Amino acid sequence: MATAFSSDGEAALRRELNAAAAAAPRGDLDGFYEMGRAAAFVRDGGFRKVALQFPDELLADAVEVAARMEAATGAEMYVLGDTTYGSCCVDEVAAEHVGAEAVLHYGPACLSPCRKLPVLHIFGQQPLDVGRCTEAFRKLYPERQSRVVVLSDVVYAHAMGELEQQLCPEYPNIIFSRLACGDPPGPAVPGEERKFGRQFWVEAAGGLQDYAMFYVGAEGLALTSFMLTWNRCLFSSFNPITGCSRRETLNVNRALMRRLYLVERARDAHVVGILVGTLGVAGYLTVLQHLRELLCRAGKRSYTLAVGKPNPAKLANFLEVDIFVLVACAQNSLLDSSDFYRPVVTPYELELACNPAREWTGDYLTDFRDLLPGACAHVELPPAVPSVEAVPDVSLITGNMRATHLCNPSTSQLPPSTALACRDQTRALAEISPAASFLESRSWRGLERQLGQTPISKAVQGRRGIAIAYENEGCEQP
Repeated sequence: MATAFSSDGEAALRRELNAAAAAAPRGDLDGFYEMGRAAAFVRDGGFRKVALQFPDELLADAVEVAARMEAATGAEMYVLGDTTYGSCCVDEVAAEHVGAEAVLHYGPACLSPCRKLPVLHIFGQQPLDVGRCTEAFRKLYPERQSRVVVLSDVVYAHAMGELEQQLCPEYPNIIFSRLACGDPPGPAVPGEERKFGRQFWVEAAGGLQDYAMFYVGAEGLALTSFMLTWNRCLFSSFNPITGCSRRETLNVNRALMRRLYLVERARDAHVVGILVGTLGVAGYLTVLQHLRELLCRAGKRSYTLAVGKPNPAKLANFLEVDIFVLVACAQNSLLDSSDFYRPVVTPYELELACNPAREWTGDYLTDFRDLLPGACAHVELPPAVPSVEAVPDVSLITGNMRATHLCNPSTSQLPPSTALACRDQTRALAEISPAASFLESRSWRGLERQLGQTPISKAVQGRRGIAIAYENEGCEQP
């Protein structure tokens, strides 16, 4: 799970893309990339500049797709060569750099709603053996009255209609989810489920826990998010690539225990780093402000960090941070931080740690928008409690006493008189930052410009290649 969002980049640098080999299995590019639907979207919207976002595995076709789209629409097409964060999210920041008026997002997507630009998702119609998938379903659910919700990876959504025609006559209680790009209009009705860009209606009196889940797709972040969120349901899956079906044996309770351990670490933390893992998902600014207020009320110091795709090397530079909270889309929030110097938690786990009014109910939330005011799972912060009246709490990890009550915002911040000081004799003011004070105490502070101290020299031929493997490296004589 860690490599999907926080790889060190070595695999991407060493990977070789063969355009012919990449396009051969898909045959007709017009069908795979739905050129007609994409061209109609551009023409109907009157867009003159459009950004094309491809994941790494589809970049081999980017030039040809862009050329065909320009010929069909007359608009300028810009291929986004690299995504700022996860490729499943729409990269509005990169699109705005070229002044794009809309985005065509290709490949797998988390379907998180965007803030500004119109977006058309083209998942790529990966082949699915519907007959084999039908037989796998029958073996997994021999009882014809079984209550089952069918979910799928977005690249197989095009075949769900045919699968529904095969199974619905035999299974009267089967439910097929629908893709919902963006926020559906209007509030949710009773029995309606809206999560992860999927929408379906549950008719059983007992609710969703009376249903099993059947997932069509390969093992990955999407399936993991589904299983943690709907952890009261039994899951099974069919992998179209291998043609194998199975009952999912991932120990969800064990995974939840790992996440609850991270909640305890968050309760013990004094300094929290808020990692900005998306700039395109709607509501990310609101949740950033919400987390800052929550940490301030909890008496914890917080820093907001924008590091792009986080990896252990980047986050290890912030030694003063006790724990990080990642604000990202629902699929990328569950970052496996076992290789990191400090743990990385989700906004929901931070709320469990810092908001006394939020209790663990068995449900798990990976979409940070569910925590915002007006959302289905929003919990108001309780009133502040004086320190003398606070109930004492003991850490389950360190065994030390800790404070779990909320303070008034005015008392949890430094007084204004101590936050500013004179920088020099010109009476210029400088803000006293705890992070800056910590940096001053370090023996190593990174690259120093040393203006005016470095002699000027002519440019010379340097090394060629990439940093991990320069050309002729190791062949030079001492």
